[in-house]
Parts: sequence; structure tokens; C-alpha cells
Amino acid sequence: MRKFGKIAFWTLVAALLPLTASAEEAASAASNLGPALGAGIAVGVAGLGCGIGQGITAGNTTAGIARNPGAAGAMFVPYILGMVLIESIAIYGLLIAFQLLP
Repeated sequence: MRKFGKIAFWTLVAALLPLTASAEEAASAASNLGPALGAGIAVGVAGLGCGIGQGITAGNTTAGIARNPGAAGAMFVPYILGMVLIESIAIYGLLIAFQLLP
């Protein structure tokens, strides 16, 4: 877990480093940065949450089919429905990002 924390920290530092370099520019240019940053965060968080949710759903469905192969037909429709609902969250994040951009 410490390794993941270090990777996450340095990724965040690398992502925010260009922001510090552009901090000296005019205030009007900096005012346009907020919506773009918010849009990027909205899509990123939505994508991260959906990826985790889809991974858990697919893993549990695969484990259930491995334990009881006869139940694969009964699990298919709820699995696909769950995946569709999870993916709709990512689409909502994208719509929020579009609304944040000027």
C-alpha cells in the first residue's frame, strides 16, 4: 500500500507541476483554468469509480459462474444490467464535464 501511495503522490505532483509554472500568467488566463480542471476531475473520478465498480462486478460474476456453471444463464441479464448502470455513471460524469466547460 505504501508503494501505491508514493505512486499516487508523485502522479499528482507531476500533474499539478504545470499549474505552478503558469501561475505567473495574467489573471484572465488563470480564470479559464478552473472549469477545465473541474471538468477533468469530474471525468477522472467518474471513470475511476466506474472502473472499480465494473471490476468488482465482473469478478464476482465470474466467481459465481465458476462455483455454479449452471447458473450462468440466470446471472447474465443482471450482470449486463449492472454493467450498463455502472457505465451510465461515467456518461453522467462526461455530461457534467461538458457543462462545466465554457
